Parts: sequence; structure tokens; C-alpha cells
Amino acid sequence: MNVTTGGRVPLKSWAEDLEAGAAEQAEHLTDLPFAFRHVALMPDAHQGYGMPIGGVLATMGVVVPNAVGVDIGCGMRAGATDVRVNNLRPGTVDNIMRRITELVPTGFKHHATDQAGWEDLLPDLVNSQDAPVVNREYFASLRQIGTLGGGNHFIEAQADGEGALHFMLHSGSRNIGFKVAKHYNDLARELNSRWHASVPREWDLAFLPLDSDEGKLYMREMNVCLAFAKENRARMWSAIRSVLADYSIALDDGFDVHHNYAALENHYGKNVVVHCKGAVRARKGERVIIPGSMGSRSYIGTGMGNPESFSSCSHGAGRAMGRKAAKRDISAAQVLAEMEAAGIALFKPDTADVAEECQQAYKDIDDVMAAQVDLVAPTLTLRPVAVIKA
Repeated sequence: MNVTTGGRVPLKSWAEDLEAGAAEQAEHLTDLPFAFRHVALMPDAHQGYGMPIGGVLATMGVVVPNAVGVDIGCGMRAGATDVRVNNLRPGTVDNIMRRITELVPTGFKHHATDQAGWEDLLPDLVNSQDAPVVNREYFASLRQIGTLGGGNHFIEAQADGEGALHFMLHSGSRNIGFKVAKHYNDLARELNSRWHASVPREWDLAFLPLDSDEGKLYMREMNVCLAFAKENRARMWSAIRSVLADYSIALDDGFDVHHNYAALENHYGKNVVVHCKGAVRARKGERVIIPGSMGSRSYIGTGMGNPESFSSCSHGAGRAMGRKAAKRDISAAQVLAEMEAAGIALFKPDTADVAEECQQAYKDIDDVMAAQVDLVAPTLTLRPVAVIKA
């Protein structure tokens, strides 16, 4: 971990070879008038919108929508089955993945009909003015819940060191989270301009005071999006379990973590808002999921509760190349050949953009894990067997 001074608060970084754009964004964070104690960058940090992805920002008295991001509640679910990959008939895993793609829409696809409602997650908020964006988007969400999305979201069949079959999925709050994020970031920008706030508009770090009506509404709707994202992953997990049951394979409940959120926490004796944008809460003894890139290992670990990272760790490998650069410099044929050589089956309807998520477009997950030995202790290594991408 390196410490840089010069801003209003120090920067503590576990990231190496930080790109110029991410470094500039980190500097902006350290100069925020409400930044608390220090800013932390995880080893997977890279440039985001306003704030680096892989960043942790603690604030006093305000919340910053862009320090959470547009995919509120994006996160992971992982669990194990009761079978070993080598004990399955050849082609079984591939058949399972094909069946899953029939049940779980990917990319921009939604369910053809409304799914069961999720109002039980927010009984006091549906049809109330305490969650205006969620209520506006609720009925549209009934066809989005239980869907994967695109980009870096995935469902992966994996094997541990003993050959046991595991599953892991990565998804978030879909369009409802995006709408909440955009609404409150736009509102914060408007209010900050009206207040002549000291935070430059071009930093894209507009804030809302926690004691304001707008700040209270954002926190309330953000937490609804966290619940929606968790339920979204749970419903996909149920779909996976239903397919596996047809093959007499049992999948456990697994566990769930999210890595785009803000939470009221106590650190260094102060009550603060901890913003994790592409970072996982890793309190002492807490289980975490750290996926690699498409084609590389993933890890299950245990948090170390390091106060210097505000008890957080990386949320994955982190991008090393932008999507456009990856598509320009790496051919789809090369990626497909490498995955085939590694014995990883890919289920993706359109492979033209497959380089965007390939292993070379991301940092080396083992380097990332080595850089955060004081943040998380790996307990399980998982290699990919087959992956579903949009």
C-alpha cells in the first residue's frame, strides 16, 4: 500500500501502474471538502465516471451518487454443487449452460411476461412518495428482474481444486438502478450549481447533504436498488438450481455480496458514509467473492477488516484496457481460440465483441490478490469451465 499526500486528505492505494485518468480522479477525491480521513484505492482500480472504479470514499454528512455509480447494487453470488466435474458425462455442463440461457435473458433482453412482484422487499415504499423513481419504474422492473444484463456480467460454471462444480454469477440492479442513479446525480448537479458548491462541476462528483430531503430520498432509493439487485441474483440462482435439479445435481444457497453501494458506518470513531464503487466490504471474517476476467481464475476469500481500506477489498481483476482498445488490438478469433485451448466453453450469442471481456483486457487476478494480502485472505480458487455472456 502506497500513501500519497498533497490533497486535503491522503490517498492510500493498493493499485500499481494506475492509469492517468484514474490517478486524476483519485486526486479530485482527496480534495473534496467532505472527504474523511483518507481515500482508498483497491488493486483493481481503473478509471470510471467521476470516481475510479475500485475506489472507496468516506464522507462526512453527504452522499455522492457518482461515487456509487449507475449500476447500484451490482454484485456477485457464488455457491457449490454436490458433484465433481469429472464425474459428469461429457457434454453435461454444456447442456446445463444452454438450458440456463433459455431461462435467464441476457444483454438487453427481458422476460416476455411480468415476473412475480418484489414489493415484499419494500412494503412501505410502493405507491408512496418516499421512493418516486422506484415507483415510476416498478412495473417495468417486473420484466427485468431475474435477468443478467450485458457488459462484464456473467454466469460461470467453475471447478475448485478438488474438481467440485461451482457456479458464480455477476449482475446488478438493471435499469431501475440506472434510473435512480441518473436522477439523483442530475439533481445533485443542479443543486450544487444553485448552491455555488466548491466542488468543480467537471469533476462529476456532485453531492447531496444527508439531512436534506434529496439526500434522504437518494439513500432510501439506493437501498431499494440494493435489495432489487440481490433479489435479481437470487432469482437467477433459482433458475440455475431448477436446471441442475433435472440432472440430479444440488446447488447450495451460496452467498451474495454487492460492490456498488454507500452505507452509514463507523470508522475511526466517526459516523461516515462509506462509498464503495467497485469494492467489496471485507470486515474481519466476512466472506467475499473476487472474480477474475473471462477465462481466468476467481477467488472466494475472507476479509481482514483492515481499517486503512475502510474494511474493503477489490471486487475483481479490474480493467487494464478500455473496451474500444481491446476490440481494436485483440481479435475475436484469438480470444475464442484461447478459450477453446483452455477448455472453457463460451455461451455468447454474438462473439464479435468478445475481446472486450477477454483475459488480456483485464489485470492479472493473481497480481491483484498478491497486492491485497492485508485486505483479504483467499480460501478457495475456482477455474472456469463454461461461461455465459451477453
